[in-house]
Amino acid sequence: MCLKKVFILMLITISAMFAKPTIYILATGGTIAGSSSSSLSSGYTSGTVTVDKLIAAVPQINEIATIKGEQVSNIGSQEMNNEVWLKLAKRVNELLASKNVDGIVITHGTDTMEETAYFLNLVVKSDKPIVMVGAMRNSDSLSSDGPLNLYNAVNVAIDKEAAGKGVLVVMNDEIHAAREVAKTNTTAVNTFVSPNSGKIGTVIYGNVKFYMQPTRKHTKNSDFDISKISSLPRVDIIFSHSNDNPDFVNASLENGAKGIINAGMGNGNIYPSALEALAKAVKDGVIVVRDSRVGSGETTNPGEIDDAKYGFLTSDNLNAPKARVLLMVALTKTSDPKKIGEYFLTH
Repeated sequence: MCLKKVFILMLITISAMFAKPTIYILATGGTIAGSSSSSLSSGYTSGTVTVDKLIAAVPQINEIATIKGEQVSNIGSQEMNNEVWLKLAKRVNELLASKNVDGIVITHGTDTMEETAYFLNLVVKSDKPIVMVGAMRNSDSLSSDGPLNLYNAVNVAIDKEAAGKGVLVVMNDEIHAAREVAKTNTTAVNTFVSPNSGKIGTVIYGNVKFYMQPTRKHTKNSDFDISKISSLPRVDIIFSHSNDNPDFVNASLENGAKGIINAGMGNGNIYPSALEALAKAVKDGVIVVRDSRVGSGETTNPGEIDDAKYGFLTSDNLNAPKARVLLMVALTKTSDPKKIGEYFLTH
């Protein structure tokens, strides 16, 4: 009887050693799930292909993992909103809390992928791999990049080195950290880059290599928790330009914004009349963060603008869309400008 138990235990151990990891693919829509009437047209409709069809199009992923699919939404990512973000984040947290789930791949449109990735990077509470992936060419396009991107994303999700790196974005054979990545070209397949830090790894036909580790707080070590939150505060982005005016600032305030990200000229510079309106906003209790429309580099504190004088915060080297995400999440925890300023230096 004793030998029988030992034998059964050995079988269980051996089975566990060779068991494939379980990866959930959560589909949200986007170009990767898009379709067109022509393989040679730039016109298409996002979010027409279901998660089951996405998985079926890449049968090779079933050889390396036990794949399960869920349809969270099926929209173009220009339609992404706070409600979908919260639904997605809570589902990711729920799945990764299970010992039966080893990682998650999220298919997503590329327009707002960097925003969703950073949001999840701030609010997911797990060290397990979370990989976002999309496509620049729809599923009917000649030489669609979606299937290989998805195959690579699953390979990253099952790689042990992907654990503890926060949310990752896999596109065009490259692996990027959620905080750093940005879309930089409207149509090119190599549109995703990390302007301030570079990619953290590569994945070529499933061969995963990591070169760097993200250092800012993320996921399990992040200061934020959205488990009991059902909505996010309004934060607007206002774009600065020559011969600017205060109208957009005033409209933002009139419509209830709790925070404003000003995508300023150069190192976050602001036209005088808009500067006055933003200074008044701070006095009225609105958090104002100076950012830059440039696309890379740090918005320094101080710069030409005396931030202490006006009560402004700066975004460090986050681009404006990501600064907006961080400010929204930060405002769910505190309205103290000093503490929020610290978050911009640590997350």
